[in-house]
Amino acid sequence: MTDKPFIISIFILLITIALILYISMRGTPVIVETNLENIPMIISDFTGTEDSFPDSVYKELKADQHVYRHYRSANGKQVDLYIGYYGTARGGRTGHNPNACFSGAGWEFLENKKSKLKADYLNKEVSVNYLLIKKGLIYDCILHWYQSAGTKVLDSGFKQNLQRFIGRTLYNRNDGAFIRVSVSTNKDGIENANQLVRIFAEEILNLLPSYWPVEK
Repeated sequence: MTDKPFIISIFILLITIALILYISMRGTPVIVETNLENIPMIISDFTGTEDSFPDSVYKELKADQHVYRHYRSANGKQVDLYIGYYGTARGGRTGHNPNACFSGAGWEFLENKKSKLKADYLNKEVSVNYLLIKKGLIYDCILHWYQSAGTKVLDSGFKQNLQRFIGRTLYNRNDGAFIRVSVSTNKDGIENANQLVRIFAEEILNLLPSYWPVEK
């Protein structure tokens, strides 16, 4: 008598092995157009200037591409932007936990929670991370998130890993980026800083799909 469950199990095993072999034999895509450097220097009423970190920071971050800028609004308020892009060859995400980096640099955490931003191209709100941190008399209001495949906005490394697995399996691609938007202020300016960082973060969120790097 044929053992039907055994045959089904063997069939599933063979399909799994074939899929693993297929995935392993595909070449790893390489970046052919970086694009992120083309994010406009003028966004709404914000005008940007380029900046850079010390080489030691870049060696730790190990991204394929970095964008680090300061944008100043018409009334003189500054917003800081950092984007670290990790192509498929890099595994799609930073190994650094931003919370651990701030703690190691002596920042005190006052708030750490989820927040919502409007993603116009998705016609819905998406979840990102909000931090309020303090060092001495300086307060930083921060929104940060991960982004994959240009349009997938994710608020945790776990969700990004899941998205990367799906992308790698179906599309042979698992690139991603870490995005941070921040505003520094004093204690009395926290409310205005929160409004400013949200406005600018939504601008960046909706621009990114149009400037996402191309891999082939």
